[in-house]
Amino acid sequence: MGHIRATDTTKEILREVGARLRGFRLQRNVTQAELAETAGVGHATVKRAEAGENIRLETIVKILRALGRVEALDSFLPEPLVSPIRLADQRERGRQRARRSLG
Repeated sequence: MGHIRATDTTKEILREVGARLRGFRLQRNVTQAELAETAGVGHATVKRAEAGENIRLETIVKILRALGRVEALDSFLPEPLVSPIRLADQRERGRQRARRSLG
């Protein structure tokens, strides 16, 4: 297993994610069939995920939950950081739309 870099292609990233899913599955000493049953997905779906094929985000969540790793999604996509002042301002006005930065 390697690192995921911004320069990696989508296909390379999917392969790495698949390898990591496989690694967690093996670490828990469960077969693909057992994982599929626990996750509520098909055996072929687990095989495709581990092969780095494009699967639905919902399926990844189910597999991560079955592996006891769903909290990893918090690292994957943390909540955006917003300054307390800006947050208070947005609450007062309500968020209208994203704005382009003037930097």
